[in-house]
Amino acid sequence: MEEPQKNDLNMMGLEKDDPLQSTGPQISVSEFSCHCCYDILVNPTTLNCGHSFCRHCLALWWVSSKKTECPECREKWEGFPKVNILLRDAIEKLFPDAIRMRLEDIQQNNDIIQSLAAFQKYGNDQIPLAPNTGQVNRQRGGGFFSGVLTALTGVAVVLLVYHWSSRESEHDLLVHKAVAKWTAEEVVLWLEQLGPWASLYRDRFLSERVNGRLLLTLTEEEFSRAPYTIENSSHRRAILMELERVKALGVKPPQNLWEYKAVNPGRSLFLLYALKSSPRLGLLYLYLFDYTDTFLPFIHTICPLQEDSSGEDIITKLLDLREPTWKQWREFLVKYSFLPYQLIAEFAWDWLEVHYWTSRFLIVNAMLLSVLELFSFWRIWSRSELKTVPQRMWSHFWKVSTQGLFVAMFWPLIPQFVCNCLFYWALYFNPIINIDLVVKEVRRLETQVL
Repeated sequence: MEEPQKNDLNMMGLEKDDPLQSTGPQISVSEFSCHCCYDILVNPTTLNCGHSFCRHCLALWWVSSKKTECPECREKWEGFPKVNILLRDAIEKLFPDAIRMRLEDIQQNNDIIQSLAAFQKYGNDQIPLAPNTGQVNRQRGGGFFSGVLTALTGVAVVLLVYHWSSRESEHDLLVHKAVAKWTAEEVVLWLEQLGPWASLYRDRFLSERVNGRLLLTLTEEEFSRAPYTIENSSHRRAILMELERVKALGVKPPQNLWEYKAVNPGRSLFLLYALKSSPRLGLLYLYLFDYTDTFLPFIHTICPLQEDSSGEDIITKLLDLREPTWKQWREFLVKYSFLPYQLIAEFAWDWLEVHYWTSRFLIVNAMLLSVLELFSFWRIWSRSELKTVPQRMWSHFWKVSTQGLFVAMFWPLIPQFVCNCLFYWALYFNPIINIDLVVKEVRRLETQVL
């Protein structure tokens, strides 16, 4: 009984003295071979099913098949496969020469390099939230953001119901009624919409029962005398300029968002979505095809002259529009190139007195879209994909142009109910969706940093 025990102790002693001698003959390269190339594993990547493959072999398989499944057992993998660091280090220590030769061959193969780059790009786009990180983020900010989203959704629903309930009155607006048919009350309504200063002359017009027909006959000399007695020359000029526009159109020109939507339902919907998804192209469209009526008021609002920065009402300032100065163009082009959504936010800010809640939704949405655009630029920069920017811009231009042409072709067939739904959805619910997108981008950035 003692002899076998001595032999066992001797064997253990030999193994302790020379471990490589005992393990070397038992391990061969074939035991660490890839089941795709049947060569030694390089950067072994282990899938959910347990099978391991060379990183480049898995990339070549994915590029050729576009399938997220194991090449051997066809079980789908979850997330993005990672390199098995423990297995990689073990193989590199056991067979350094074989690994070095394989790496040299791989680096000289352009197809493998391109496949690895494409596979890694796919992985960057598929970066999921780590389970623990996601739980921590949900615990830290999930309740807060869900509360904010719920509150904003409630406000959006209230505004939507309000505007939806008043949609039938769109046809009763003065923008649809001939000026010759205006009543005295409607003339006063038109006058008050010129600005707060116009309320000074409200009672005078009412006492004279000035209707639409009489309004068309009034001249500057009559406005300056009794019973109207408009002594302020700027007020007289503003009234006369707007009166000339009314005479030219035969109706009241639109002076706020709802009047513009009533007169131009298709264009208002197009501009709302164009300025949201592609603000630079949207503003270029206004410059080329709607310069006088829309672009000039826009640029004078966001890039005012110094002498225009008095306490004058926004609508009054837009009545007398001149060609923008070089200083205005310079300021506009800088913002247009780098912060296009800020232009929309500044424009909405000047209309807070006219559209209290709607302007706030537009400002918040513009800020969120600016953040999302910065995240997109950061993603392109971090992945060294600046060379793809021209191609992305052309693809985006082609996509927006195709969508615009498609809508223009089928616009007569689209029910007004559908257009209203799309309009109010983009106006009040898109900011809520963008808040959620910004939160997701921030959490993704936190995951990449960690």
